[in-house]
Amino acid sequence: MDLERFREKSKNKAAENRKFLGALRKKDPRKLDDEFHKLHDEVFEEMDCLTCANCCKTTSPIFYQTDIERVAKSLRLKPGEFIDQYLRIDEDKDYVLKLSPCPFLDVDNYCKVYDSRPKSVSRVSTHEQKKDAADHGSHL
Repeated sequence: MDLERFREKSKNKAAENRKFLGALRKKDPRKLDDEFHKLHDEVFEEMDCLTCANCCKTTSPIFYQTDIERVAKSLRLKPGEFIDQYLRIDEDKDYVLKLSPCPFLDVDNYCKVYDSRPKSVSRVSTHEQKKDAADHGSHL
């Protein structure tokens, strides 16, 4: 995907996008979630994450206890040290990164902890992360 062309196209469609977002507010959240997943799949068929990495630059994954232990071990830190150095508790009482961009994102948009990254990184949305955690009893 050509990001420069995408930005220009987004600017040109600002009014249309505002109208679209206004309509979304009126939709049933369950239907909205289904629509999101459909559009997400369409976009990511074209997108190469390594050319963008915007998710890693702007959004923190949720870190569950198993993630904390796994990433800490890969960095040769104790879980408490990892939490103190990299995480904070957000308004939903979840562990998230203190800073963005992600401190594990390198200059080429590769993940320095890819093999031990949080499971939620590969999830589609935060909503899905929390639903999955609640279903499996692993929410912090």
